[in-house]
Amino acid sequence: MEEKKNLREKLLKYQCVVLIGETGSGKTTQVPQFCCDIFGNIKKVIACTQPRRVATISVARRVAEEMDVELGQEVGYSIRFEDYTSPKTIMKYMTDGILLREAMKDSCLNRYSVIILDEAHERTVSTDVLMGLLKELITKNRQLKLIIMSATLDSGKFIEYWSGESREKNEVPLITVPGRMFPVEIFYTQEPEPDYFEAAIRTVIQIHISEEKGDILVFLTGASEIDSCVRRIHDEIMKMGTTVAPVRIIPLYSSLPSYMQQKVFDKAPISEDGQLGRKIIISTNIAETSLTIDGIVFVVDPGFCKQKVYNPRIRVESLLITPISKANAKQRAGRAGRTQPGKAFRLYTEQAFGTELQDQTFPEILRSNLGSVVLTLKKLGINDLVHFDLMDPPAPETLMRALELLNYLGALNEECEVTQIGKMMSEFPLDPQLAKSLIASSKHNCSSEMLSIVACLSVPPIFQRPPNKQVQADRSHQQFYHIEGDHCKLLNVFNGYKQNGNNYEWCKLNFISERSLKSADNVRRQLGGIMLRLGLEINTCDLKSYKYYENIQKSLVEGFFSQIAHFNPIHNTYMTLKDDQLVNLHPSCCLNRKPQWVLFNDFVLTSQNFIRTVTAVRGEWLLELAEHYFLFDEMEDCAPKRALQKF
Repeated sequence: MEEKKNLREKLLKYQCVVLIGETGSGKTTQVPQFCCDIFGNIKKVIACTQPRRVATISVARRVAEEMDVELGQEVGYSIRFEDYTSPKTIMKYMTDGILLREAMKDSCLNRYSVIILDEAHERTVSTDVLMGLLKELITKNRQLKLIIMSATLDSGKFIEYWSGESREKNEVPLITVPGRMFPVEIFYTQEPEPDYFEAAIRTVIQIHISEEKGDILVFLTGASEIDSCVRRIHDEIMKMGTTVAPVRIIPLYSSLPSYMQQKVFDKAPISEDGQLGRKIIISTNIAETSLTIDGIVFVVDPGFCKQKVYNPRIRVESLLITPISKANAKQRAGRAGRTQPGKAFRLYTEQAFGTELQDQTFPEILRSNLGSVVLTLKKLGINDLVHFDLMDPPAPETLMRALELLNYLGALNEECEVTQIGKMMSEFPLDPQLAKSLIASSKHNCSSEMLSIVACLSVPPIFQRPPNKQVQADRSHQQFYHIEGDHCKLLNVFNGYKQNGNNYEWCKLNFISERSLKSADNVRRQLGGIMLRLGLEINTCDLKSYKYYENIQKSLVEGFFSQIAHFNPIHNTYMTLKDDQLVNLHPSCCLNRKPQWVLFNDFVLTSQNFIRTVTAVRGEWLLELAEHYFLFDEMEDCAPKRALQKF
């Protein structure tokens, strides 16, 4: 109650408050409820943003239970393509991207009495842009209260940012909420581990055999790695039979359906003879701060995570496995001390922790493609992007690349003003290139097909390859292959799903994710609604027409003309246009030929360069639909340039 009283006093006196609460202090669930008690009579909504969809849903569900109300009524949540709120909603959890989109429609955010930016230390692109936007907004909307919440101890940077040079000292007060933490013993390896994945499995098995009761949390980098680890640990423990306590192994990552994500909150298993077992949760870094899972006593930290990294020179954005920061390591270890003294096993040396890990993770805005951000800011009326008050301004080159791409897409004119096309693109909760392809599809008489393709690209992976049935899965997937490439393959799958009455058994038989297709169906419906609202016709071409697939390919070229590769016979592989990067078709690509020109959605950087989600196109279409982009005088002499000049 003391914390509530303190918060009330500060909010009534100040417009903006920075709240630092240790992990597990209950700030995410309790502070919005405090605000509801303080400002509930204003008839406005309390908003609480989260960087991740998983946390948004789980926290909203937890608070609805605490308040004894139905989820979606007084307490609701909103994430991309899923709005679980009603006119009764007074407390709304949402991803930071959703609030950013709402600001495009209502620049003063008048429907909210309090906005809480939670997990601000994660510094996602949307969080950083929101902070810059709200910093300006609170000078215009004096009724709006703002709470910046973080689990980091580096409060100085937040206070300095929100106070600003011209404000009085202490105008933005700091509230510190202690967490209920038990001591955590840290263990390091004596020597560097050659394979962190194998070391993680070995450590989990050793903990399960030799340590007392308590659940285990393992941090890995991505879905495929986590799924492999789940199977390996399950197989190893099965070999031990009844000599060890029972376990429940639970994966956790963002693309899992919500009902599977909620399993992390299940109780530990109990054997037939009443012996208490343990949960083993294998997660990405979403379990670092976004979710608090009671019962964790042991943490296994290999020291890696996946990070989005953008190279503006070659216009490539990739997910790379990189070492975590010291701040990440401390957050991970802290997960073990929530309910009792815990142990954290770091699969790297103490020297590596001290000398090789950076103190803080670089903010996402410094390592991302800013196309969507720039378009959003322009739509919000912020024209001076260079002086927009971001906590960490991005590199000028990254900003210029974003402006350049939006200009080529027709979203911005030469004066960097938003065009009519740009305004339409900003209405779609999509990457600008996908939005442009969707808008162009009406002109090419194939918007119905493009809606299905874009919807499938906006949901978790549709094709499933269980490790024990990979050959069967690949054989089954071949029936959906299309001679022109992967985008038409996605269209075939979606059409098959609809023709078979959204049948679960059909999905299971063909190793297709029914959950993803269900989501794609919902996304398609919402995108179609946006198109109709914008006056764009939803049309289709006769399937028997030779132009049916050609129209789809041309629509894709209108959005992805900057992501074109040309076959290089010397190296027997592809070379990206303009940037001369040698790339291979990803193993998941369905093209069984080597067309001269291909368009790609993703650039995957591993031990070698891959392009993924690939479709064949014709060179003459590039000049027909994006002549302004292919300026031969600016291109270095290369095989693709010479091939294009023939047209």
